[in-house]
Amino acid sequence: MTVVSLVNPGSATPRPLGRSPTVQAEAPSFRSALRHLAGGVSVITAGQGEDRTGLTVTSLSSLSADPPTVMFGVNLTSSSFPVLARYRSFGVNVLNATQKQIADRFAGRAGEKGEARYAGASWTEGLTGAPLLEGALAVLDCEVEELIERHSHAIVIGRVREVRLGGEDAALLYWRGDYERLGWMAEEARTALGLRSI
Repeated sequence: MTVVSLVNPGSATPRPLGRSPTVQAEAPSFRSALRHLAGGVSVITAGQGEDRTGLTVTSLSSLSADPPTVMFGVNLTSSSFPVLARYRSFGVNVLNATQKQIADRFAGRAGEKGEARYAGASWTEGLTGAPLLEGALAVLDCEVEELIERHSHAIVIGRVREVRLGGEDAALLYWRGDYERLGWMAEEARTALGLRSI
């Protein structure tokens, strides 16, 4: 194991555990370390009509259950940040294992931007007006409660106004730079249990 100092990396001496080499706390090593943190994949949607956009995140977390509140990070240079700030609402769409293409589109992997990221999927509108994905494992319709700008990113805190639950399919995870799945799709589970209809 390698221990990296995160406080004054230029002056602090990292302390190795065992015989592992020491690495300074710089952005590349920090990103490499976080690649080992598996995360559920969600698409954040914001805006309305032709002014829709969104992003793929693995950093979503619950902040509070009472009141229901979530948070995630967004880069200040992201095209989604001004839309979130303008509309003050967003959707959280928790993806299942078959929705990798949606995750890729909202990550902009093929260059899709804005409303083009919504192609190829069915969307409805939440109470706040945010676009919500049909067929997701779960959907949260949220109002922006606070935007906290720190360094290169903003922490978005959202109050949940509506919850929609989908099926019992496998979850889409992101780990070590690639997609993984957790669990079985509902049809696979029914087949394994001998419940498949003839």
